[in-house]
Amino acid sequence: MSILFKPYHIDAIREGTKTATRRVWAENYNRPKPGRVYMATTELFVSDEACDCYIRVLDVHQEPLGEVDAADARMEGGYQDVDEFREAWEEINGADSWDPEQVVDVVTFEYVGRERPVEVGV
Repeated sequence: MSILFKPYHIDAIREGTKTATRRVWAENYNRPKPGRVYMATTELFVSDEACDCYIRVLDVHQEPLGEVDAADARMEGGYQDVDEFREAWEEINGADSWDPEQVVDVVTFEYVGRERPVEVGV
């Protein structure tokens, strides 16, 4: 399974400046599981051979979008503050997409390399 990102986010993941992502997924979406390794890709249906960015999910939880603070904004890719993150959110999700009451999925992760690591006990 892969998690889609913008191309500039892949670089930020590799640099360690992006360690979280907030998503609006459908109720029945197969959410990533903590402890599992996923491909971080810019398009669907990428093979293991073609993927060169892997992440391990550390946590998945839900919270209102309005609870984002400066530390969260930095984890989302090095944004300096909530306003800068909000601008990026609106660029990706649409100009009227910022709703502080909207509950989003928060996925925190760590970069584990350009090749899929061997998963033990998962």
